[in-house]
Amino acid sequence: MPRTYIEKILRARVYDVAVETPLERASRLSARVGNQVLLKREDTQQVFSFKLRGAYNKIYQLPEEQRAGGVIAASAGNHAQGVALAGQRLGVTTTIVMPVTTPAIKVETVRRLGGKAVLQGDSYDDAFAYATKLASDKGLTFIHPFDDPDVIAGQGTIGMELLRQHADPIHAVFVPVGGGGLIAGVAAYIKDIRPEIKVIGVEPEDAPTLERALAAGRRVTLPRVGLFADGVAVRQIGEEPFRIARKTVDEVILVSTDEICAAIKDVFDDTRSVAEPAGALAIAGIKKYVAREGITDQTLIGILSGANVNFDRLRHIAERAEVGEQREALLAVKI
Repeated sequence: MPRTYIEKILRARVYDVAVETPLERASRLSARVGNQVLLKREDTQQVFSFKLRGAYNKIYQLPEEQRAGGVIAASAGNHAQGVALAGQRLGVTTTIVMPVTTPAIKVETVRRLGGKAVLQGDSYDDAFAYATKLASDKGLTFIHPFDDPDVIAGQGTIGMELLRQHADPIHAVFVPVGGGGLIAGVAAYIKDIRPEIKVIGVEPEDAPTLERALAAGRRVTLPRVGLFADGVAVRQIGEEPFRIARKTVDEVILVSTDEICAAIKDVFDDTRSVAEPAGALAIAGIKKYVAREGITDQTLIGILSGANVNFDRLRHIAERAEVGEQREALLAVKI
């Protein structure tokens, strides 16, 4: 990768709103899988997600005239909160178009932070189309959730932090994938500084945007995506994230809804934090990778990317987690 992204990541303005999140050992999960599992706790940011990094960096970089005209974004939730917080801190008017399926907790947070939340469409793509039309009609600056170099650089500061926090050998870093901004930024930094570390994307089986694109050698548009992991319910990987990912990402692991739910329980058991489905993807990927590869005594890092989950989903998650754990137990016996 060109060093352009390293320079952009090092210069990214994120710490006006973000904190350097902890890299914590998941003791119970580590013991279960026979490897050292470390969690990068982006759920501890003030909006309970990593997304404020890229959103703030992008809006901060805008010329004053664009800031004065206001900004608009499309988001399934966490980018929306990042944009709203950035607008509040920088004195910029924000409008966020969100799918009607967005968890209420995310919509309420946007409004609490001073953003105007507009609910439109059943998916991110519907919200995106409506937001770009509003941007054109009203002269607003569109803040893309993942397909923008400044957003990618902001997210890439996570990779910078985790390498600084753990200088010892790392076998692999597992990253959740939706539109690809997070994995692009993290992979660009890690592969430049520590190229021996594997960067592994994790996607839901019903939203394999990057996995399909890498297999095809080009971006593909999925006919539909599942909505359980709403934070990564994107039908096409971003153009710039894909350009970076195809050079830096080692592989993509797909996980089921039950495996995601089991991972949410694993996170809770170790941290007492309830990850959202998209936020627990990396942990589900770690478990599947260890079972497949049979590795032991390695250091595996998972980015716990968010914890914005509606309370009324917890019963369903708990029930499916039991199914996911039973399947893992059966798999272990067969092996």
